[in-house]
Amino acid sequence: MTITQLQYVLAVAEHQNFTLAAEKSFVTQPTLSMQIQKLEDELDIQIFDRSKKPIQLTEIGKMIVEQARNIVNESDRMQDIVDQQKGFIGGEFKLGIIPTVMPTLLPMFLMNFTKKYPKVHLKIEEMTTENIIQRLNEGHIDAAIAATPLEHEQIKERVLYYEPFVAYVPRNHSLSKQEKISAQDLDLDSVLLLQDGHCFRNSIINLCKAPKHEKGPGFQLQSGSFETLVKLSNEGLGMTLLPYLHTLDMSQTEQDQLKHFEEPTPAREVSIIYHKSELKMQIIEALHEVTSGVIRGAIAFQNVDIVSPLDK
Repeated sequence: MTITQLQYVLAVAEHQNFTLAAEKSFVTQPTLSMQIQKLEDELDIQIFDRSKKPIQLTEIGKMIVEQARNIVNESDRMQDIVDQQKGFIGGEFKLGIIPTVMPTLLPMFLMNFTKKYPKVHLKIEEMTTENIIQRLNEGHIDAAIAATPLEHEQIKERVLYYEPFVAYVPRNHSLSKQEKISAQDLDLDSVLLLQDGHCFRNSIINLCKAPKHEKGPGFQLQSGSFETLVKLSNEGLGMTLLPYLHTLDMSQTEQDQLKHFEEPTPAREVSIIYHKSELKMQIIEALHEVTSGVIRGAIAFQNVDIVSPLDK
């Protein structure tokens, strides 16, 4: 039994296809198949049911894959232990970022980070919070940047920053004449939301627990991007809420339609999160340092009283 054989097993279990698993493992399909067959013969079991399409794990195969994942992850950490002991900040680091943070945060910190830590090879992928938790637990990524708190027993959180919410209120909306607004002014029926699966959507729903003040438009609109929500608002279809950093690149015309909240300002907590067994702490510390530094100067509301909608 070898680590390479176990890696091939994990690849087939993930992709449910020998050809694709071989491609992702950078070997030929016959080589991968032969090594898995040798492992099955050694253990005298069948890990995969090859008669099914896509390929499925047998019952014993499911247990083998779980153990294989632990073994491969632990073997990868041997180099992490050495790097940590030497204080070396480098190597590959897989980072997930949620969609509502990626477009604004990444351009702000990536160049600074790569210049300061040129030996770190970041592999960044946009993914939902649900996928992030799964990938962290399976050892497919090292860390992620997401809205917190998640309160997951296997995952640790380090707060990077608190990002205030800002309301985008079109001129024909009933709140357009107010200089500032409060959470009690919000009516969920008139707030355009992101699609299901976005944690920012859930934060807004938690925030909008006030009684309804006006009759809704008779429909609900959901979108996958803040840009679309702003365009829909401009068409008179409702107001929307945006994370503060997203508003920095808006046109002056659009910024004129932004409404800030009365204190305490509702905000979301954004953290770097990682599995409790993660060993690449020197890179996590470096990411925390650089990101916190660039955000500190960008968020104008850093000195105001803020509150998370989850606290309400």
